[in-house]
This record gives sequence, structure tokens and C-alpha cells, in this order.
Amino acid sequence: MTGAEVITFGCRLNSYESEVVREQAARAGLDDAVIINTCAVTGEAVRQARQAIRKARRLRPGAKIVVTGCAAQLAPETFAAMAEVDRVLGNQEKLRRESFLADLVDDILVDDIMTARQVAGHLVPGFDGRTRAFVQIQQGCDHRCTFCVIPFARGPARSVPMGAIVNQVRALVANGYCEVVLTGVDMTAYGADLPGRPALGELVRRLLRAVPELPRLRLSSLDVVEIDAELERLLGDEGRLMPHLHLSLQSGDDLILKRMKRRHARADAVALCDRLRARRPEMVFGADLIAGFPTEGEAQFGNTLSLIDDCGLTFLHVFPYSARAGTPAARMPQVPGPERRRRAALLRRRGEAALADFLTSRVGRRARVLVERAGQGRCEQFAVTDIAADIAVGAIVDVEIAAATSDRLIGRIAA
Repeated sequence: MTGAEVITFGCRLNSYESEVVREQAARAGLDDAVIINTCAVTGEAVRQARQAIRKARRLRPGAKIVVTGCAAQLAPETFAAMAEVDRVLGNQEKLRRESFLADLVDDILVDDIMTARQVAGHLVPGFDGRTRAFVQIQQGCDHRCTFCVIPFARGPARSVPMGAIVNQVRALVANGYCEVVLTGVDMTAYGADLPGRPALGELVRRLLRAVPELPRLRLSSLDVVEIDAELERLLGDEGRLMPHLHLSLQSGDDLILKRMKRRHARADAVALCDRLRARRPEMVFGADLIAGFPTEGEAQFGNTLSLIDDCGLTFLHVFPYSARAGTPAARMPQVPGPERRRRAALLRRRGEAALADFLTSRVGRRARVLVERAGQGRCEQFAVTDIAADIAVGAIVDVEIAAATSDRLIGRIAA
């Protein structure tokens, strides 16, 4: 096999970083290797990473196994203790060529990420097997939600300078990418550490103006109360900014939100969705929701369940609460595991019904679809769209929506 195999868990930022890892490993001459880029957001994510490590050793007995990412940053010794693992790299170290050199004797290279003060804007020419590209604009988080370990895996909030972001996007468009997704750990914190403190809205405005040849721009997860006025205006008015917004909501109950140490109230989320949908009716919203957070009763859970309808949420990422060692929430009274899973299943069912309703509402309309694989792509609102036509992967085509199933649209090339 030529080149290292990179297995990615978790967020879109990890997907971006995996391409940097792939490039740095190649520059270091590390070919016969499997690199597992882990996630630590839940205990299940960590379990899946350990399972992938064991599987990689069975399938590639002679390969070097390198483990990195958030789980590795938080608990390097536990991964280094696995017989299958040759080297453990932290979240900063994984982005450096020298970390992959064959003659290194250290099996753990993990520095204190809380001392990090800058983030490099690595130029990534492409993304393996993908038609959309991710661009990192920000790293780290200064907030301390009571359930979350990610700030300790990613370090303090720090931003990529605008010029580096523009250069990255220009390079990707020149390499044939029609859609770019801006990503980070706490996206709406962008710019607070840069000269002049430019907000995310200013970055988006300048980026769209500086790269007019970019057809489509998306944003990854955003914090409701930190969306600045300029960004809200652009989301309503700018056609190249896709009408699909993923919100970090977590709960629909104000008491639980306070115990999570979130910065928004339920009414903030509902008001934002109402304003944006009034300004741009085709706008759709996704959200992260946690089921069974400590102390959550039936009434509090009911408020989260009804938030799906009140905000008009379409695409849900639902997680049963996962206690993470060392977090304040882990010391709160816990909801029993089976009840967490039951509530998560109810949220998912409500989300599936909301998605089906949205897809049905698109029948008879037109859409522009980015073709991701033969006969399939995604429309502006990120819905999977099947197309019975031979269209080049990576192209954007006009489609008439002829029908919908419970999880996708069915279209034909528009006349």
C-alpha cells in the first residue's frame, strides 16, 4: 500500500486535520502505517477508537500503528499501553512532519496543549474521496461547559489569520472544489485573538468577496448567542452561503442549559431560527442534542423534544449523555443509562419525522445539487438527493425534485 492509511473519528475539524496528517506522514516517508485520529466527545467514541486500533493490527500486522486526536491528547498513556500501538501523538504534534519520522524513539509525543497560543493555517490541496473541502478557521475553546472535555484536548481558542484562510480556499477552488466548509472547535469565537478582533461575519464577507469563483460556502456548528449581526445578515441574503445551519443547542430546557453552563436560553434558539427563516424561507437547521443530562426529568426532556418543532429542526445529531471523567456534570445526579438511551431514541424518531416532512415539502421544487458519487449528491439544504443521470462527480447541477423518501430526495435533471 502506498501512503499511510488515516482512519478518522469525530468532527469536521478532525476530517480537515486528517488530510494534514496524511500529508505530513507522506513528507516524513511514513508509508506502511495506519494512523487513527480519535475523538473524545463521548465514551463510545473512545471505545470505537480502541476497537479500530485492534482491528488495524489484525488487518495490517506489519504496519506501524500511530494514534492521535482528542482521546490521545487526553489519555496518551492508556493508548501507549495497548500492545498494538507504536506511537501516540498529541493534537499539535500530529500536524508536524517530524512527529512521523521513522527513527524517533519516543512512543509518546504529547505536549501541554493548554499552552498553545497560535494555530497554523495548513494548505491542504485536496481531500481524499470527498467532493467538498474543509478549511480550519479556528482552534480550541475558552468556554467550560460542564459536560465537555474538548477544551482540554484542543487548548485555548485561537484563530487562523484571514489571509491564510483566503489562500486555502483559493487553492481548493483552483483544484476543482465547488463547495467549502469552514470549521473549528468554537467557530463563533473567531477573531477575538486577532488584531482588530474581526468577527466571523467579517471573515465570511471578506472571503466571499476575495474568492468570487467559489460557488458554495457552508459553516459547521455555531453557537446561537454568538452569531454576530453581519453573519446573520449574510445568512439571510448571500446566495453562495448555503441555507443550512447546524446549531450547538444541546438542550431545550433553560434549567438544564444553566447546569450545562451553556450561554443561551431556549428562547434565544427559537428567536434565531424564526428570524433567519423569515428572512430566507428555504433555510433549514440542524442541531446537537444531549439526551439524559444529569438531573434531567421528564418535563425538562419534554422541552428538548418540543424544541425540534419550535425551532423547525431538520437534521439532528443526538447523543445519550456520556459522563466524562473530571467534568462537573459527572459529579451531578445521573439519569440511568437505559433512560438516557430511551430519550435519545425518542429524539431521533422525532427528528426522522421532521426530516421526512421537510423532504416531502421540497417535492415539485428545483434544487442545485453537488454530485458526490454516481447518481447521488446533496442539495443546498444538505439533503441527500438521488439523480438518475450520468453526471460527473464534483459538478453542480440543476435538478427538479420529483419525489421524496423518508431520508432523501429523488430528482431529475431540470429541463
